[in-house]
Amino acid sequence: MSTTTARHESPPAAPPTTWIGHLRGLLERKLPYEKLLPETQPSYVASWIYVFGVATLGALGVIVASGAVLAFKGPAWYHVSHTGLFFNSLHFWSVQLFFFFMVIHLFGKFWMAAWRGNRAKTWITGMLAFVVSVGAALTGYVVQTNFDSQWIAFQAKDGLNATGVGSWFNVANLGQNLLIHVFLLPAIIAVLVAIHVLLVRVHGVVPPIDAAKVEAPPVPTVPEREGVR
Repeated sequence: MSTTTARHESPPAAPPTTWIGHLRGLLERKLPYEKLLPETQPSYVASWIYVFGVATLGALGVIVASGAVLAFKGPAWYHVSHTGLFFNSLHFWSVQLFFFFMVIHLFGKFWMAAWRGNRAKTWITGMLAFVVSVGAALTGYVVQTNFDSQWIAFQAKDGLNATGVGSWFNVANLGQNLLIHVFLLPAIIAVLVAIHVLLVRVHGVVPPIDAAKVEAPPVPTVPEREGVR
């Protein structure tokens, strides 16, 4: 005599009734795990042009880490101490690499028409991050607290005053520029970069314009489709 056991299936989940439930459902639909943490990538990602986006993020990480050390120690340390001079140079050259990698990444994606395939927001957030980074670089130059920063500040002051920006942003004000450089602009860049990376994960990396010819399977010939009789 054989018996069968009833399969206990959980009842379907009730629709969300709160804003938290709706937000959770939206995130599950828009940001599925298989897109956020993919295990494989298309073959064209092996091209060197795709390396510069990650290289830009790596340089940004070094900028934040070295900048945090400089902010805690202060100018009296990084202008005199050998270790401070090292971190000051590390921060400076990581900024140079950051812009070098980002410009190559930007131009590479421009010539690939990276806004294709519903990726306009990805392109816009990347462009905004570049523009805000230029402002962060300017404020970084004028808070070096040396003669170089003084010369840059007063040269920039004349240009900004000519545009009317100088009425509310004084590039010669060390306190104002320091706060903008270490808090406001880095916070904006962090948000833009986070959104940019999430959009890349959701929509995938942009393929080359001729990627369809490379990735598409070969079209079978007439005898292969109909069979050889």
